Parts: sequence; structure tokens; C-alpha cells
Amino acid sequence: MIRTDLPEAGPAHRERRRDRLDLAAALGGALLVVAAALTGRYLEDTYGNLHVGWPPLYANWLPHVGPGTLPALALAALLVAYGPALAARLPWRGLLAASWAGATTWIVALALVDGWHRGIAVRLTTRYEYLQVIDRFHDIPATLRDFTHHILIDSPDHWPAHTAGHPPAATLTFVLLDRIGLRGGGWAGMWCIVVGATACVAVLVTVRALAGEETARRAAPFLVAAPGAVWMGASADAYFAAVAAWSVALLALAVTGRGTGWAAGAGLLYGLTCYLSYGLTLVAVIGAAVLVIGHREVRRRPAQLLLLLLAGAAVVPVTFTLLGFDWWEAYHVLITRYYQGAGGIRPYGYWVWANLACTVLIVGPATVAGLRRAVTRLFTPGARAAPGESRPLALLVTAALTALLIADLSGMSKAETERIWLPFAVWLLPACALLPRPRAWTAAQVTLALLVNHLLLTGW
Repeated sequence: MIRTDLPEAGPAHRERRRDRLDLAAALGGALLVVAAALTGRYLEDTYGNLHVGWPPLYANWLPHVGPGTLPALALAALLVAYGPALAARLPWRGLLAASWAGATTWIVALALVDGWHRGIAVRLTTRYEYLQVIDRFHDIPATLRDFTHHILIDSPDHWPAHTAGHPPAATLTFVLLDRIGLRGGGWAGMWCIVVGATACVAVLVTVRALAGEETARRAAPFLVAAPGAVWMGASADAYFAAVAAWSVALLALAVTGRGTGWAAGAGLLYGLTCYLSYGLTLVAVIGAAVLVIGHREVRRRPAQLLLLLLAGAAVVPVTFTLLGFDWWEAYHVLITRYYQGAGGIRPYGYWVWANLACTVLIVGPATVAGLRRAVTRLFTPGARAAPGESRPLALLVTAALTALLIADLSGMSKAETERIWLPFAVWLLPACALLPRPRAWTAAQVTLALLVNHLLLTGW
């Protein structure tokens, strides 16, 4: 006999089911990393075509400790023990300041596991990096006019890989730092760390504007304790991530009634973002999600908002064009350069999914679980939302995931995406706000970062 009087599953049962699915998602991410490591090891040992030391990461197996070990362990313990509670109680501006300070300290502590010299001071001075060519920019307009002629490997005095692989605003940043007296890898590294850590603040500002302050507060500990901090130490991509993040943040302020004038600043920073990295044009996908979420304000004054956004976005491209640099021409030449180097050897069939394993390592298991909730929330309209789940947040992080997947499918980011995709990864982290038990998930995040940084000698 079939009973028809059984009660419907209650909230506790539904939450236990969500928890099991969260753990399954995190386990799936871990299995993806294991598969990428084993397959990559076989391919590299057999064919030597991956050009990375510890697939899928650009790193080498080298268990070690350093000056940053004890501070990193202490900070990790503090983040787990007090992070969620402080995020809930601090005044909003105090939370933003504390998040920036916490993120900066976390990045520096992890970098110092490799010591000051290798962890920070020389990272931007190697033969691939921007500081190698500062003395070639003594005449900036002339160098910009001639920039494209030195991208290809067979061109005279070809640029190092990172200078060639990015528009000139990236290298010009370090040229200008040198001009004002902040010379050398130490100053360049700290610039990237201190500025890069502000990406955490920009994401918090955005999430608060679009999804509410409570959601932003829940996301804060995860933004501070990001495993990607391992690669934000003295990486120019951390700086790029911050510029891109503030572009999105200012747009979020503009479309949520905080003042349409913010749109001009958003456009200006987006234009700069495109001249820091070609691939970061995809930040427009995240910006489009912001416009959709703030559609009511956009409909109220569409002409004014669009005019300010486009006017701001035109400033950097027009300036560089007048100085003689052609972005489109350089990008097409760069595609040829990409296939002249390791990009032409590394197999697309491996990296198109192994890149996603790199992403798991920079965003951590909590983010994988949070993304499961976000995608479910977005694409299952009839599903009952758990407490704190936010459809605007789900749309925002799904847009970031979409931008990352487009970059992946393009084939222009085969390997090293643990660094290259930091500007997209910071927008996946807020998905952790959808998770219960923040202390446990924060512990998982910091444990991953500590293990990676102490077991591997990362290349960036």
C-alpha cells in the first residue's frame, strides 16, 4: 500500500541535500585537477609538448618553507576563526579597509614563503618580463609607433614574451614607475600586490550594489582568503585584475542609482584594461551582466549612461592611436607570435580542459561549490532558493564564468592560466557567499593555498 500522507521534505532535508551536492561539486573539481595532473605528466614525459614543470601548473615540485610560512599559517588561522564574524559586524567602510589590508597581507605572506628575493623582488625582472625593456622606452611616442615591429620572434630586437603578448600600457606602467623613482623589481612587485589587492574591494563594492550588503559581507572572507593569492604576489596580472574589477565596480554604481557619472570612470578603466591585456576585452561580458541587473536605472536614462560610458572608454584607445599604436594590427601580429612559441606546441585538446583544472586551483573548492549553487539558481527558476541566495549574484558570477570559458575555447590561453585568468577568477569568488558554514569552507580555501605554495615552486 502506497502512503499518501507523508510530509514534504522540510528545509533541513533540502539543505542537507544541497550540502551533499556542494561536496560532490568540490570533489568533482578535485578529480579534474588529479586527471589533469596525471594526464599532463604522461604527455610531458612522453612528448614534452606541455612546457610546464608540474602539469597543469607552470610550477615545479619542491616542498619548502620560508620566511612567510609562519605569518601565512597565522593569518590563515585568523581568517578561519574570525573572518566571517568580522565581515558581519564591521562598519561597511571598515570592512572594505580590512579586506584590502587582509588581502594584501595574505598575498605578501604567501609570496614570502619563497623569500623576498624570489617571491617578490625578481618576479618581474626575468627574461620574459616587462622590466627587461624599460630602457627601450626613453622616447615613449617613438617606441609606441614602432611597438608592433618587434612582436614577432624573428623581428629585430623582438620583445620578451610578456611585453610582446600585451598592449603597451602594461609595460608603460613599469616605465612610469621607473621614471618617478620607484625602480627595480621590488617596487614593481609591491605595486602589483598593493594595487592587485584592491580587486577584492572592487568586487565587494559591486556585489553590495547589485545583490545587497548582506551578500557582500558573506563574500568578503572568501575574497580575502582566495587561493589565487599564490599567483597575485608580484604578478602583473593582479594589477590588471584590479583595473578591470574597478571598471565593473564603477559601472555597478552607475546602474544602481549611485550617480550616472560613475559610468565615465567605468568606461575609462575599461579602455585601460583593453590596453593592458588583449584578452581582457572579455570583461565586457561581466559588464553586460551588470547592465542587465541594473536594467531599471539603464532604462531611466539610457542615452546619458551610454554616452558617458562610451566617452570614457574612448580616452585610452584614442590616446594610444594618436601616439601611433594600432591595437588591432598588434593583436593580429600577436596571434602569429603566439604560435611561434610554446602556444604553437602545447596541445589544445589537453589544455582546453586542463585550464579549467588550473581555475579550480585558483578559486578553490568553496568557489566550485558556490558556482554549483549559482548556476542552479540562475537556470532553475522554479527551484526553491536557499537563505541568502541571490539571483543578481548568480547572474554576475555566471557571466564571469562565461567570459572565462570563451577565453578557454579561443585557444589563446593554453597553460599559465593560473596567472592569466586572475581577472576573471576574482569574479567567481563571490559565489562562496551562497554557501552555509563559511568557516569550514574558508578553511578549505586557505588550506589549498598553503599546500600549493609550500609543495610547489610556482613560476609566477
